[in-house]
Amino acid sequence: MDKFLLIDGNSIANRAFYALPLLTNHQGTYTNAVYGFTTMLLKLLEEEKPTHIIVAFDAGKITFRHSDYKEYKGTRSKTPSELSEQFPLIKELLTVFGISHVKLEGYEADDIIGTLTKESEEDGIDTYVVTGDKDMLQLVSSKVHVLLTKKGITEVEAYDENQIKEKYGLTPKQIIDLKGLMGDSSDNIPGVPGVGEKTALKLLQQFGTVEEVIEHIGEVSGKKLQEKLEGNKDKALLSKSLATIKRDVPLPIKWQDTKYVGYQPAKVVPLLKHLEFKSLLEKIEVSEIEESVREEITFEIANQKNLGKLEEYLTSPGSVVIELAGENYHQAELLGLGIKTDKGQFYVPASILYSWDRLKNWLQDKRTEKWTYDGKRGKVALRWKGISFSGITMDALIASYLINPSESSHRLSDIALRMGSRTLLEDEKVYGKGAKFCIPEESVLAKHVVEKAVILWEVIPRLKQEICNSNMESLYGDLEQPLSLILGEMEYYGFTIDTERLTEMGKELDIQLAKLSEDIYRMAGEPFNINSPKQLAEILFDRLKLPVLKKTKTGYSTSADVLEKLVDQHEIIPCLLHYRQLGKLKSTYIEGLLKAVNEKTGKIHTIFNQALTATGRLSSTEPNLQNIPIRLEEGRRIREAFIPSHEGWVLLSADYSQIELRILAHISGDEKLIEAFNADMDIHTRTAMDVFGVPQEQVTSLMRRQAKAVNFGIVYGISDYGLSQNLNITRKEAAEFIERYFQIFKGVKTYMEDIVKQAKKDGFVTTLLNRRRFLPEINSKNFNLRSFAERTAMNTPIQGTAADIIKLAMVSINQRLIDEKRKSRMILQVHDELIFDVPREELGDMMSLVPEVMEKVLSLKVPLKVDVSFGNTWAEAK
Repeated sequence: MDKFLLIDGNSIANRAFYALPLLTNHQGTYTNAVYGFTTMLLKLLEEEKPTHIIVAFDAGKITFRHSDYKEYKGTRSKTPSELSEQFPLIKELLTVFGISHVKLEGYEADDIIGTLTKESEEDGIDTYVVTGDKDMLQLVSSKVHVLLTKKGITEVEAYDENQIKEKYGLTPKQIIDLKGLMGDSSDNIPGVPGVGEKTALKLLQQFGTVEEVIEHIGEVSGKKLQEKLEGNKDKALLSKSLATIKRDVPLPIKWQDTKYVGYQPAKVVPLLKHLEFKSLLEKIEVSEIEESVREEITFEIANQKNLGKLEEYLTSPGSVVIELAGENYHQAELLGLGIKTDKGQFYVPASILYSWDRLKNWLQDKRTEKWTYDGKRGKVALRWKGISFSGITMDALIASYLINPSESSHRLSDIALRMGSRTLLEDEKVYGKGAKFCIPEESVLAKHVVEKAVILWEVIPRLKQEICNSNMESLYGDLEQPLSLILGEMEYYGFTIDTERLTEMGKELDIQLAKLSEDIYRMAGEPFNINSPKQLAEILFDRLKLPVLKKTKTGYSTSADVLEKLVDQHEIIPCLLHYRQLGKLKSTYIEGLLKAVNEKTGKIHTIFNQALTATGRLSSTEPNLQNIPIRLEEGRRIREAFIPSHEGWVLLSADYSQIELRILAHISGDEKLIEAFNADMDIHTRTAMDVFGVPQEQVTSLMRRQAKAVNFGIVYGISDYGLSQNLNITRKEAAEFIERYFQIFKGVKTYMEDIVKQAKKDGFVTTLLNRRRFLPEINSKNFNLRSFAERTAMNTPIQGTAADIIKLAMVSINQRLIDEKRKSRMILQVHDELIFDVPREELGDMMSLVPEVMEKVLSLKVPLKVDVSFGNTWAEAK
């Protein structure tokens, strides 16, 4: 039996847009309306199973109704660009789903739907209209039903003649009369001023139509209401006319032409991948996807009998997947390799790899080009097994990260999704999650690993093209790719730890914590569990009667921010804060670092994350060596446990001085900043001199501190509120300070304004080395989202260029060490600082070589400056 489904395209798209937060794909295209529309569409196809379907759209703002009433829909605000740019995508989506869509100049979607429902109704076809517009209820009949959207994007309320009668006490046609009397503010239909829905329903239940109400005004109860109706008869009739859906529109299509036979996953999946609708992809049956997109991959599993044949597969280029049984590749078991070349694809179990010399030679041959995913991970994992991995020219993880560093995920499965490649089961679905990690049987494991290799083979050329289109070939090839392998060497080399010293520090902290506990018990008047928020709250707020600043679902808050605000209220508070600080030092850093020491090497082997931060900076995990605390004396002493790897060696520290401010001077071209740096002046003193209008000798420590806060605040797009909090001054004083700063450093102000304008135009900003960061919310109508994007536009070129510069320095220094055959090793990067493990006999040369390279790695309008120091521990080197 035929079933005709009509969708009000504009209505559903609008509801989806406002129901969901702004979403974008990795190219910065807005997709939230498309996502909501697709969600609704899939639900309707599944539940309604239509034989015919069409989506109607408005053709434009001007319709035949405007000739009767120029102000029709005149109060509607302009469609946000974030929504309007999604309509072409919605129509493209309908095309790949095989669904008809139509619009007609001079008419609204309502009129198109009204005409088509009249035709289908006359032919006795069950017809369903999906909309968020109650005007459509006038179309309801024994054959026409309206599915009215409720809150959200998928819930609908079905209306037939009985439902309309029950809710309004009216027939469907009387819905037009209802609008005639009460009007419709959303469409700027005037109605009768002062007549709302309740009054209008009462009048229609008594008289039936607008015309009858006008004919019998004298019978209406209430003199005021009679006067309103008498004075607005024309408006009531006009409003009814405007609300009446036209049902004889000259359409180029009939309902019979909208036959729907279902969608083909092979056509739908690529667009959903491009839009990055991962959850919706999962709703499409896996079997259908596998048949149409994930065709079976033929491959071989290497064994002692077929190695001769598989050696012919070892051509160049080749994609290589190194599979491990865990995330920490310094410790994880090697499972095997997946390899794909133009000759075919195969899986190599770890046991075969260890004995297959031809494969090991191919892996370490720099002349054979390898494509991989997270090459650093693979290189280090193989290195622990005594196998070299060289010739990596393309890394999908790094390439994806460069194309859009703000992307939420750069997993291979997500890259495949974005690149329109075949689908890939995520590792969690193959191995389980977390502690449930379970290695499947060899055939399943081999298939999964080979699929990864095949996907790499497919996506790498596309990633190459996007890198090229974004003009980032040099950033990738000369910086990020070689850096990843250098980072792998640093990780493998590790940082030596004096475990005895670290253990002794833990004992010293235990003594301090015990003493603090006694003091806290004395001040509280009784012993209690200091680490229990509930017991601590009882002591502070019930026993000591301190003011309650914040409540939670479980009681009074004792969070750090609350305690800091109470610091002057009682002597117990500073002790509690210090207790917590020391407790965290012991558990996170002392105990945490001791657990991380490799028993065989006596070193900590951190993992550098190269594809994580939006600005391009490196981060460190397992453990995080970039976050060793330095504010507390006890925290600074933890660095005493980091020592050189050999007797008679030292640690050398090289730190860029005020690099971000120097980059700001270069990018902005501000004459005063450039002059100050070129004269080697203390930039904060110089800023204080200019802002406060005093000579150098009159600059006080307070002035310099305030100038420093503004200097660094400007780099991060600080607001008057943020500065007021930093300096403990009023917002007015902070605003005046910032204003004076910009009056003096006019080049900085111009840069800030120009970079925001450029970002609004391009949708992204770049560093000096052309690293991109997309800012999809830079043109948002939401003030908070837009303001954040504007601040990001201002500071990303500065912070990102700082990250690029130290990375350049790492690549250049590493090459110098290789060229000069030095024993010194680069072992750690902490933001603007590099740490080296240096033999005493090379110290003099390294004290010259390192700053020389770092200061000349990129030419700016101001000099780069590096502070160098050394010592027997990391603490001494700083």
